[in-house]
Amino acid sequence: MDALFDAPQAPPEPVLMSLNPQYYDLIWQGLKRHEFRRRFLTGRAVTWYVYLTAPVSRLAAVIDLDPAVVDSPERIAAIAEQARPGNGDSVLDYLKDLPRGSALPTRGVREHEGLTAARLPDILGAFHPPQGYTLISRSPQWTRVCRQMAAGPLLRQMTLPQPAPVG
Repeated sequence: MDALFDAPQAPPEPVLMSLNPQYYDLIWQGLKRHEFRRRFLTGRAVTWYVYLTAPVSRLAAVIDLDPAVVDSPERIAAIAEQARPGNGDSVLDYLKDLPRGSALPTRGVREHEGLTAARLPDILGAFHPPQGYTLISRSPQWTRVCRQMAAGPLLRQMTLPQPAPVG
């Protein structure tokens, strides 16, 4: 009955972010279930359009992320350590100079044929790999490009099991 009184959830925010191919491979191996960021959107789910950096250099995937866990670097590092032993120290080092960091739980990933970095300037007019994150809803060009990529051939997909909360 309580669900009748819950506020409606906003639809996922579409964002464009780069990802190193080695970390992308860890997602497919089930070894990476969170994306760690120094700053990020809070309070809502995200549809992440993934640009894989060199040597892949391709807009290639869509990852569904739950709302970010925002907490102290130590707490975010504990999430990293629980997910993959030995990873906590590198996440703590990445976040150490901040009062807060973000852990974005990954729910699912869909890999598409995608669009190469060589093809993107033909569509966008100019292209530079994304730094940080870009809200694609603010760019009609990126909205069109991301939709085009996601409508292309699906190569593989996976739903990730949700980890237990860190105690």
